[in-house]
Amino acid sequence: MTFYKRLKGLGMQNSDEMNILWKQRLIQWRKEPSSVRVEKPIKLARARSLGYRAKEGIIIIRQRIPRGGKKRPKFGKRKSKRMGQRLVLSKNYQSIAEERVAKKYTNLEVLNSYFVIKDGKHAWYEVIMLDWANPSIRKDKKLKWIVNNRGRVFRGKTSTARKARGLRNKGKGAEKVRPSRRAVVRKRLNK
Repeated sequence: MTFYKRLKGLGMQNSDEMNILWKQRLIQWRKEPSSVRVEKPIKLARARSLGYRAKEGIIIIRQRIPRGGKKRPKFGKRKSKRMGQRLVLSKNYQSIAEERVAKKYTNLEVLNSYFVIKDGKHAWYEVIMLDWANPSIRKDKKLKWIVNNRGRVFRGKTSTARKARGLRNKGKGAEKVRPSRRAVVRKRLNK
């Protein structure tokens, strides 16, 4: 068994010590701001599988997202400003976390992200960011493509956004997802 497989297995163990450790982390994270720069990823095996390397120009940001908040509309009554949903429900929480991090750190580009933990009120994601202007990123054969793909998180090009858009499928049965579901519907209406 490889080192990272074993590391992944350790993270999945549900022991009393691990539960106490996660509870302590959650107590600390609730007091922190919603976006926090982290020195090392919590789930190292997952981060490395998504492109993280411990090198200059690669940064990890832990983002907190509020959970829930969907409310059904009550017709015939005045709508207060607090009524309704807190998040866009057509997107998943992970893509919202990526967008919020990208808005805050405008000089960085989102490479990928992964789920960390959730409680009753919040969900936490760690977002892998690249400093596209850094010479070590520009010279790296595996990462230099991101220099020419700026703002990809806002165009739905990250892995989680492509999943939410239904672009994980190809071929037969996936005719109505490209270029987008909305475009297919508009094309059908204009015929």
